[in-house]
Parts: sequence; structure tokens; C-alpha cells
Amino acid sequence: MNIVIIGAGYVGLTTGVAFAYLGHRVTCVDKDPIKLEVLYKGKSPIHEHGLEDLITLASKNLNFTDDIKAVVGDAEVILIAVGTPSKANGEADTQYVEVAASEVAAGPRAGRLYCLALKSTVPIGTNRRVSQVVGRVLTERGLEGRTGVLVVSNPEFLREGMALHNTFYPDRIVLGTDQPEGIDIMRRLYERILEQTFDPPPFLPRPEAYKSPCLVTTDPISAELIKYASNAFLALKISYINEIAGLCEKVGADVTEVARGMGLDARIGSSFLAAGLGWGGSCFPKDTAALLAMGEEYGYTMSIVAAAREVNFRQRLRIVEKLQEVLKGVRGRIVGVLGLAFKPGTDDVRESPGLAVVRILVERGAHVRVHDPVALDAARRVLRELEVEFFDDPYAMARGAEALILATDWPAYKNLDLARMGRWMRTPVLVDGRNLFDREKASQAGWTYIGIGR
Repeated sequence: MNIVIIGAGYVGLTTGVAFAYLGHRVTCVDKDPIKLEVLYKGKSPIHEHGLEDLITLASKNLNFTDDIKAVVGDAEVILIAVGTPSKANGEADTQYVEVAASEVAAGPRAGRLYCLALKSTVPIGTNRRVSQVVGRVLTERGLEGRTGVLVVSNPEFLREGMALHNTFYPDRIVLGTDQPEGIDIMRRLYERILEQTFDPPPFLPRPEAYKSPCLVTTDPISAELIKYASNAFLALKISYINEIAGLCEKVGADVTEVARGMGLDARIGSSFLAAGLGWGGSCFPKDTAALLAMGEEYGYTMSIVAAAREVNFRQRLRIVEKLQEVLKGVRGRIVGVLGLAFKPGTDDVRESPGLAVVRILVERGAHVRVHDPVALDAARRVLRELEVEFFDDPYAMARGAEALILATDWPAYKNLDLARMGRWMRTPVLVDGRNLFDREKASQAGWTYIGIGR
């Protein structure tokens, strides 16, 4: 099929490259000239496992442009994957979605049928709103009744660091529309994924136990809410285990053991039960805020979601307070922070717990040093107004420091030589914000070890 994707950001680029690999003809549209320049060279502007290799493998089916109108006319499916940032009240801002829909509607030709799918995470009723925007533009062009545009909600469920895996081997594909023809077209688009009839990329083999994904067809409003409800549930699961971790510290239990015992219950599962600094990134903070705003709009209080957010943001303060208790204050102390990406496997620092800890430390007068294997450049841009030292080498960062805080559980950090690192520090204090290290080994290496809930 001939596909146009509006927005070559995290979702749009990953989805577009995957569809191109599957044999569809894909054009990704983006208005950022710097990003396009990188893409024209066959490189990826984001750090995501396997993405650059897949761009190379799919290059014959993949194009990039900044001109929506020029490419929409020949398309069968147009996917909108632009950002929906939070407004001041937490509500998702759909202005970019509506602008994209309006620009898309300027391109269709008379006598053609198009499917316009919304992959952006959007609030309730956006599908209706986009249908109205498209209809208005088509009427202005004199194409009302002569050109068909079917609007479908098609939310994404990608995890950064595993986005290609989630695209090729999803749990489910959700389609929401009141127009059956739209379902038929989108089913064709996803056919090779639904039936798993493609040869996997060499670096991304099909999991042995994987079964074909479910195709969920529903109304547009339910599809829109499935995305928000899913992300909010995962967020509150993390917040729940963090709240249990606080109780574990009071009573002398080990939250890692508690989580292990809980996760063996098939009704609960072990995923998202890792206690630590809490969640961040581009989805959970924004989507939980949007869900609260939606509830408020309809006069409905979302108490559990609100509590999950409160617990999550409290974790960053608890980490600094733990360090203050050991050092008897952080003002004037040299503190290193290991990890600035909001999670391993990405260079995304949006709503990063690590950056939140850095800001709290700076506010309290600490001299802060930072390291990250991938996200240093992104962090420099965000922290440019703060007095923070950036290090390419974690050992150099530790030299002369009085404490380290592990904020992102990059696998490389687990292999650090703690004995060597500790010898270079003034006071080897380690606040393990992800429970990555073994307490006994850290203690034997001479560290004062502080974990979460243990």
C-alpha cells in the first residue's frame, strides 16, 4: 500500500520504517529541516535499538519530505503521528493534530477513497473533531461527496527502547471507527503483522512463544480511551510498588522479594513492579495528566490516577532526602548522578526522574555531576541553565565525589567496578534509585549502600 505518515518523531518514524520493511511504500512527512537532513543521510535522529539498521534495510520503500500536499494525493492510508503536548491544565493539546488534518485534506483527489488514521494520543472526541476539520476543507475545495476520507483511531502502544519489537510483535492492534470500510483498509495495512507472514529483521527475531496479535475493532471513543486507560494502569502499578517499598523500609521487608512473590500471581504479573525512582518519559506523565483533565471536564474525579501521580513525583524527593540523612545535608556536597535518560535504551530525557533529582540537588546547593551512556547531549540542552558538570566517563565523575545516585538502570552500570570507583571518592555513598546493585557486594566494596524498599 501507499502510506503517508505525518510526523517523523518517535512514533511516526518507527512505524513508517517498519511498514516500509514489510513492503509498503512509505513517505514520512516532517517540517523539521534538521531532522530531515539526518534522515536523508539514512541516519536516525533518535536513539532506538535497531532503527538505523532497519532504515537501511527498508530504504527502497522509504522516502522523506516536508510537503504534505504533494504526497497525500497518491496515498491510500495517511497516519497522523504528531505531538500532543500538555496544556497548563494537563489536557492534551490537539492543535497540531488538527493542523495536520487540515493540511492532509488539502491533498486528496476527486473520486478517490482515503483512510486517515490517528496514531497520536488524543483526548475523547478528537476523531469526531478531525472528521469535521477534514469535511470542512473538502467542502471548501468543492469535493464534498466526491472524495471519501475515512477517519480511524489507531492508538500506538510502543515502549521506548523496544519500539520496533512492539511494532512487529504487538499484543494487540486497536482500530476505532464507525465506518466498516476503514476497518477493511486498516486490516490490509496490518495484514502481515496480524498473520505474522513476514521474515523478521535479522536483529529482531520473532519470540518463540509469540502468537499472532489480537485485532480490536471498536468505536472511536473507546479506542481513544483504551490508550489512556492502559498507560494510566501501568503508571499506577509502578506507583503502587513504590508505595509498598516505603512500607517495606518501615517494617524491615525487602520490596524486591515482595514484588517477586506478587508477580508470580498470574492476575498481577511481574512487569512494572520494579520499585525505584518512578516513571517519566513522554507518555505516562502526559497521559495521566490528560486523563485527570478529561475526568474534570466531565465532572468525574479520578482519585486513583491522582494518587499514582502524587506517589510517583514524591519518589524523587525521597531519594534526595535519603542522601541528606546519610550526609547530614547536601549543600556544598559533590554528588554524581548516574543516568539521565528516563529509562534505559533511549536518549529521551523528557520528564526524566534523573533530571528531576539533578534539579532538586542543585536547588539545595549541591555541586552536581552527571553521566549517561547515550543521553548526555539531550541533557545538556535541558540543563543548560543549571550549574552541572557533564562527564563522558563515570569513573572520572566519581573522583572526589561524596555520593553517587543511580537514576537510570543502564545495564552498563551494573558492570561498574565499585571497588575501584569507591577508592577515588571522598565518601563512597551509593543511593541505588533502581535497586540495580547487590547490597552485599556494594558493602564489601566499601560503599554505604542505600536502596529503595530494602
